[in-house]
Amino acid sequence: MSTFYPSPLERLPPELQQAVADRRVRLREELAHLLEKVSVVTWEIGCGHGHFLAAYAKAHPAEFCLGIDLQGGRLARAERKRAASGLPNLAFLRAEARECLLEWPESTALGAVWVLFPDPWPKKRHHKNRLLGPDFLSLLARRARPGAPLYLRTDHADYFAAVAETLDQHSDWGATEIDPPWPLDQATIFQQRARRFHSLRTRRSGPIPPL
Repeated sequence: MSTFYPSPLERLPPELQQAVADRRVRLREELAHLLEKVSVVTWEIGCGHGHFLAAYAKAHPAEFCLGIDLQGGRLARAERKRAASGLPNLAFLRAEARECLLEWPESTALGAVWVLFPDPWPKKRHHKNRLLGPDFLSLLARRARPGAPLYLRTDHADYFAAVAETLDQHSDWGATEIDPPWPLDQATIFQQRARRFHSLRTRRSGPIPPL
């Protein structure tokens, strides 16, 4: 399950501000090393145990696939899948989505983005924590090449409707397709548990805006 926790530095005590700054430096260095020879990335936010991305990487050997998650236990299982598969085009990283985009190498673009069963934060007071809000979509657009697809799948109808409405009003993303053809229907753990779910696809439109 994807998770996005915004962390405004100005609200943190000085020692935590420094800890966040140090973490972002390490993330920048790790991304630079990992993507040094990669020009385009297929990115899954909230990759969980890696079921989907491992299957996708195997089916698309020409694409470099990177999955991120915040939960170390999930990533440990994902990493075991990667090691067992021996896939050279698959990597997993413990990182927060917004920080990852802020430290993303300028020489590497997002070719496709997958968000599968993110945390819907159903309580109204928590809606600000939801992934794929307007500000996050603007930041994501700065790293995505024109035409790059963004896929969302969720079992939370209210969250799905909110994201679809936000995308329809966002100038950096094109028309939203509801229940589009799915390139690889490899079920995640959350999809297996869902009674029903909703899917959409949109594409990065226009030129890449400046940071």
